[in-house]
Amino acid sequence: MEPGAPVQPPGLELRRTLRLHLVTWNVGTASPPPDVTSLLQLSSQGPSMDMYVIGLQEVNSKIVNFLSDLAFDDPWSTFLMTVLSPLGYIKLSSIRMQGLLLLVFVKHAHIPFIRDIRTNYTRTGLYGYWGNKGGVTIRMALYGHTICFMNCHLPAHIENTEQRLDDFEKILEMQQFEEENVPNILDHDILFWFGDLNFRIADYGIHFVRESISSSRYNLLWEKDQLNMAKQKEAFLQEFIEGPLQFKPTYKFDLHSEVYDTSGKKRKPAWTDRILWRVKNLSQHAPEEGELSEGEQTISVSLNKYVSHMSYGISDHKPVTGTFGLEMKPLLSTPWVTLNPEGDWNAEQDVLISYSTDSEFPSSTWDWIGLYQVAFRHVNDYVTYAWVKDDEISSSEDVTQVYISADEIPRAGGVFLLCYYSHNMQSIAGVSQPFQIQPSRTSAEKDLAQDNINGIEKPQNPKPYNEF
Repeated sequence: MEPGAPVQPPGLELRRTLRLHLVTWNVGTASPPPDVTSLLQLSSQGPSMDMYVIGLQEVNSKIVNFLSDLAFDDPWSTFLMTVLSPLGYIKLSSIRMQGLLLLVFVKHAHIPFIRDIRTNYTRTGLYGYWGNKGGVTIRMALYGHTICFMNCHLPAHIENTEQRLDDFEKILEMQQFEEENVPNILDHDILFWFGDLNFRIADYGIHFVRESISSSRYNLLWEKDQLNMAKQKEAFLQEFIEGPLQFKPTYKFDLHSEVYDTSGKKRKPAWTDRILWRVKNLSQHAPEEGELSEGEQTISVSLNKYVSHMSYGISDHKPVTGTFGLEMKPLLSTPWVTLNPEGDWNAEQDVLISYSTDSEFPSSTWDWIGLYQVAFRHVNDYVTYAWVKDDEISSSEDVTQVYISADEIPRAGGVFLLCYYSHNMQSIAGVSQPFQIQPSRTSAEKDLAQDNINGIEKPQNPKPYNEF
């Protein structure tokens, strides 16, 4: 079975693997490229990704652009939603701090099992008053496991190693969350740390560095990489894991080329763009009594691929991606809310929705149920909605029904989903299976319908959920 296939979730005794694709890219204020197929591995022959996490730095934050992005989705978010929503992903969450942008996209099937989504940010530019440098985070509980994604842009220049480390420590200390069991970034089961971390290659001159790169002897440079050197000395870094740097340093390139800096400054190449992760309580020593060994962890991370993408030339950085497997024992087996359309829907009559909730679900009078096209982009991309209390028509111990007026149903029909939005959780708590809405019928369409009854080809049923 393909990981993340939209079927009934596994029982608590089973383990499953989710595929995560993480992108970090300093885009240098550029607009999105025309194609990101290879960047997102969309043409891969293997199973599709369950989640995309995309961290960008130096998104255009000139005042006109920034104010526009506050009112509307920024061009990068719009572009990525346009690419991913037809493939069955929605933008689960995002956070923007000036040029830093972090986006999380997820397959529909996982939405009801993602809870407690929170965002945070820390400014470190100009002594904490300016957001051109710093970190933005999105945290969540995924099948009951706490995961945090942190996109950072740290200070530049080879001599600022200590400032980079100080800023990272500040971000770790300053970002607090409301959850009782995970008040701090480091309290999460898994933390992914990535971005333009700006660590450089020390000591070696530019000619030795470039010659080592041209001969693909990257290992000659690893011991002088400032991040690798810092990990050997700084205790708070030693629990972070990174894959091998088996790709060219990703900074600094001439635009639209694979040629390192030919300007008068001739900056030395460096692995500024990195992806690291940390698994809580994964000891670096033999487990003591009562501790879990790596094989017994309820969630673990495996790195499948860590690469750069040289073909993208819109900025002086090349993007870096990490493809991961998250193997976990799910701690949740049922969604908070189960909902379904009642009967056959068409655009000419009022319709009913039935739903039931878990006994511990924190319901609110501000909860609502949205009607979405199957390829919806984000939670506010609904066609129409119904308030669960104001539009309620019946309720029993097990099932509640709400209605939507025929005037609110799309006249053209199509394939749709229902999603229950929880005000208290600030996220979707339940998703229905896709279903067909029959279009409004003109007189001619009624004649065609009669032909169908008489044996002419009838409309096909919507595709099964696992084909989306």
